[in-house]
Amino acid sequence: MEAFLISTGIVALAEIGDKTQLLAFVLAAKFRRPIPIVAAIFVATLANHAFAAAIGTWITSLLGPNVLRWVLGASFIAMAVWTLVPDKLDEEDTRFPRYGVFMTTLVAFFMAEMGDKTQVATVALAARYDSLLAVVAGTTLGMMLANVPAVYLGDRIAHRISLPLVHGIAAVIFAVLGVATLLGVGAGLAS
Repeated sequence: MEAFLISTGIVALAEIGDKTQLLAFVLAAKFRRPIPIVAAIFVATLANHAFAAAIGTWITSLLGPNVLRWVLGASFIAMAVWTLVPDKLDEEDTRFPRYGVFMTTLVAFFMAEMGDKTQVATVALAARYDSLLAVVAGTTLGMMLANVPAVYLGDRIAHRISLPLVHGIAAVIFAVLGVATLLGVGAGLAS
């Protein structure tokens, strides 16, 4: 349950103001069809985060517990710093091929999520917690918690959110996880 809750919280916070959330805003404004957009975001996130969690689990099998602890601790601290860097939407992320709302959103969201903060966080969380399904379910829920309101409410809520505050909170959580991991807190959870 801890893996699920931490994964949900971290990704929901990290996703606020992230380029994939900005993409959700753009897709919602462009197509004005929230149901296929939300469905495609869900499918793209599930596929992307399942792949990322599988990589995290694989990394766990390659590294010994002591090396893994240092790699994960440093990764979480790096994520804390990266979370403080604001994202912007690349021009290539906003191209709209003529494949319909669902497929356009699916492809655009999956590609935008490749190498993104939340995908890297999913790799680290899967390596940290020995519960692939809980991590994938949590990170996917976190993405949906951040992106569904972006699709449905768009501009009405975007200007009301303090991005620096949200990014700061996410950075603190990543840093605490990093330090706790380096200190060996919960070491039995990762093995």
